[in-house]
Amino acid sequence: MSDCVVIGLGNTLVSDEGIGCFLVEALSQRADEFPGVDFEELGAAGMRVLHAIAGQRKAVIVDCAIMGTEPGTIRRFTPDDVRTIKSMPGFSLHEGDILRVIDLSRVLGEAPEEIVIFGIEPALLEDCEGLSPLLTDRFEAYIAEIAMELR
Repeated sequence: MSDCVVIGLGNTLVSDEGIGCFLVEALSQRADEFPGVDFEELGAAGMRVLHAIAGQRKAVIVDCAIMGTEPGTIRRFTPDDVRTIKSMPGFSLHEGDILRVIDLSRVLGEAPEEIVIFGIEPALLEDCEGLSPLLTDRFEAYIAEIAMELR
């Protein structure tokens, strides 16, 4: 088992919603720079995160996040820094509230010691493959910021 897992979330068929998956794919191509780190693209599979983070020392989650900031903004935070505003009747295997999944992991005693979330404010959310020009232009800066977290 690795010491750290980096998880990319999102739907790559909905423009910037897929940013987490695109970034984790790019980082996984450079995996040799990050010994002890596993990379997993989980798409919109909310509950699969529970198994991916179980028993890890550290988890880094990368996802599109509507934060009310300028499009393209990246923020680093922990689950304790934010609260959810989603209203969901239960857990779904296909979508979920990442904060609720992390809470469940804690209840089960399987949560990593450290959990970091990188949220990126979308510029475009519509049915199309690929990122908006704004996020594409900032892609390497996002990679650099996440890579700093892994070093």
